[in-house]
Amino acid sequence: MNGRVMAAGGQPGGRPSRQINVVLRNQEPQILAKDEAISVQAAKSVTKHTHFQEIQGELEQLVGLENIKELVFEIYAFLQIAQMRSEAGLLSGAHVYHMVFKGNPGTGKTTVARIVAKMFQKMGVLSKGHLIEVERADLVGEYIGHTAQKTRDLVKKALGGILFIDEAYSLARGGEKDFGKEAIDTLVKSMEDHKNQFILILAGYSEEIDFFLQTNPGLPSRFPIQVEFPDYTIDQLIQISEMMAKERDYILMPQTILKLKQHLLQEKNDSLHAFSNARYVRNAIERSIRHQAVRLLEQYSDGSPGKLELMTIRTEDLKFERK
Repeated sequence: MNGRVMAAGGQPGGRPSRQINVVLRNQEPQILAKDEAISVQAAKSVTKHTHFQEIQGELEQLVGLENIKELVFEIYAFLQIAQMRSEAGLLSGAHVYHMVFKGNPGTGKTTVARIVAKMFQKMGVLSKGHLIEVERADLVGEYIGHTAQKTRDLVKKALGGILFIDEAYSLARGGEKDFGKEAIDTLVKSMEDHKNQFILILAGYSEEIDFFLQTNPGLPSRFPIQVEFPDYTIDQLIQISEMMAKERDYILMPQTILKLKQHLLQEKNDSLHAFSNARYVRNAIERSIRHQAVRLLEQYSDGSPGKLELMTIRTEDLKFERK
């Protein structure tokens, strides 16, 4: 049996996707027991690679994020080799997988966290692979001792999965007397008390997250995996918008795409850090669908529009909120 990792069929202009191809070479069996052993080993290998192919399929549906896709493959490769080392009688110690996701809103941080959770579950690192998504209000209480209990309860819910804290830097905004510091201290202790039982992912703007990590001396070293989620380019945002429309059985007219592209260029330049990337596009598409519904009801008051008309988003349907 030969297992090969092959680069194949990526998106135009992007990183070739990683494909796991398992090639089984049939040979004349010399001893029945040996042949059976090979078959068992081949079955195990196929199963392992199938796990990654499922995760890869979800990753490849995401636009851009090439560095994230590479990271996920690195983690998968490490887990595979660690298992092989263990089977060979070599040392294979526990690895720390707590992470920091840095980037602007709408860059795919939560989506990737869900995929990562699923991969860790399939590879046996996490027993459940679920994602508990929280923010400051979920962790910080109203009086002394309340915050620690709320935080411990959420960690307990996350055992066997991932605790994902969005805008984690907000825990450090109140200063020394703020209860957010109590949440941070409780999280640090929980990472020790429940080592290897859950994974903590902190997410938020890059600069704010960097500042947050300096508020507690024990934080930076506890997050060995830190990943930047770059803003989407205009072309990537257009690709995302077309995918979102297609998923809902809608079509964007070429003129509609041009109008959206021009608006995104202006919006991205004006908003800087406030621009919410794919989230902004999603809101624009969903708003255009509502406007299309109003237009069709008024236009076909005495009848029903055809299937193509029901699917088509025209330029007049694409309206943007005034600031």
